[in-house]
Amino acid sequence: MIYREETKRKIFSIGLSLILWTTFSCMPASAQRVLLDRIIALVDEGVILQSELDTRINDLQQAAARDNRPLPAEDEIRDDVLEALIMENIQLQMAEQVSIRYDDDTINRVLANMAENSNMSFDEYVTALENSGVYLQTREQVRQQMMIQELQRGMVNRRITITEQEIDNFLNSEMGREVMSPDFFIDHMVVTISGTDSNEIKQEKLRFAANLVARVEDGSNFLEVRAEAGESSRYQIQSTDFGWRKAEQLPNLFSSIVVEMDEGEVAGPIEAGNGYHVIFLAGKRGGTEQIVKQTNIRHIMLSPNEIRNTEQTIVEIKELRERILAGEDFAVIARQHSDDATSVVAGGDLDWVNEGGMPPEFELVIQELEENVLSEPFESTTGWHIAEVLGRRETDLSQQYTRSQAANSLRNRKFDLELQNWMIEIREKAFVEFVD
Repeated sequence: MIYREETKRKIFSIGLSLILWTTFSCMPASAQRVLLDRIIALVDEGVILQSELDTRINDLQQAAARDNRPLPAEDEIRDDVLEALIMENIQLQMAEQVSIRYDDDTINRVLANMAENSNMSFDEYVTALENSGVYLQTREQVRQQMMIQELQRGMVNRRITITEQEIDNFLNSEMGREVMSPDFFIDHMVVTISGTDSNEIKQEKLRFAANLVARVEDGSNFLEVRAEAGESSRYQIQSTDFGWRKAEQLPNLFSSIVVEMDEGEVAGPIEAGNGYHVIFLAGKRGGTEQIVKQTNIRHIMLSPNEIRNTEQTIVEIKELRERILAGEDFAVIARQHSDDATSVVAGGDLDWVNEGGMPPEFELVIQELEENVLSEPFESTTGWHIAEVLGRRETDLSQQYTRSQAANSLRNRKFDLELQNWMIEIREKAFVEFVD
């Protein structure tokens, strides 16, 4: 790579500001000065400091010691960590250039999730980080990692092309059929029988299992019914934790039954050699059947701004509602006054919106609103609204959903390889100069 004169001057300038020296006033001028930090590499417009490299290597060594894992030779570790810092630096500069940033509230939400995973409250987690002296460092690491991930998603996905023929081939393949099949989560119990049980005992156990099924069908919680049955000690009750599985991964005894069940449905008693089984479909996800509830909505939104405070916004949205009720055209008023840029041209019409596709506070009002009735003004996170439901329907989006899921699966399979190619390219294009 060409070593530019401009870059040389930049090295000198940055070096003067970042290579820090300290002296003690009581010492003579000839006393030895102490190096606190220094630049070890320039990366385009950024720098990497010796302290960054030392900290990262120290963290790696401590983690290896905790996990009792061996590490490569020190020189190899240094080279690998320095290269990782260079790649992070390149990507963070790119993220800044395309304005990828995360505010403090977003970082706090991530930290709250980290706290929950550690079985701690947010305040407890922050206190623990502060006591360890790594709170600010952790926040910055989270912010940088999110910026890099967002940059990678945007830059790599635009390089990936999925053709209609690829989707067809995937859906017709054995792998495609397996990936697209639904996952089931079943709760299970079995009233056990043994080879020494008489026919009369077996019939009693069958009736007992049937009574358990009836209780669940009447609305009792399956897990509570199972626990009570086990505590009664009348008969031995066993259970299996299957977790999320596809139908073909379940025992043959259940696989053909579960595909016909609706979520929240109980089935049994199912007779087998070891007893009478009862299963409850606690969850279902994926699959190709997608019957979606949709609502046709139009609305007008006003948001408080520099020239209209919240009180004035409420007054104005009420006035617009009265004008519509008095006979003025909804679409005309929406085009003239609505602050929603996505629907203003269409006269406030949001078209058919899938259930779950609206902000929660907005959807809650829409669910309660009768068709062709103009709502009272209500507030959401984006402003104040009046809305009208023009129609409701159920739509079969199975084909669109299936092809969309297939495209996502294919994209995920291509992503890692394309990510590596992209990272090689940006590394080759970057100006990197190591400073001795």
